[in-house]
Amino acid sequence: MAQSPHPAHRLQDVSPTAGRAPSVLLWTGAGAGGLMVIGALALWFHYGTQVFFEMIRSGFAACF
Repeated sequence: MAQSPHPAHRLQDVSPTAGRAPSVLLWTGAGAGGLMVIGALALWFHYGTQVFFEMIRSGFAACF
């Protein structure tokens, strides 16, 4: 009798890098988000609140 092409128990990847990809993506996303927050704060302190919000508003207007 022939065996089923799909085994009942799937093989698991037990290599040292098996769970590394999601962790790298999470850290990359957190780093990018942190850089955006730091950049926004730097613009806020450099230009002041009125100019900062005006820049954000004009950026949204240019996109939409």
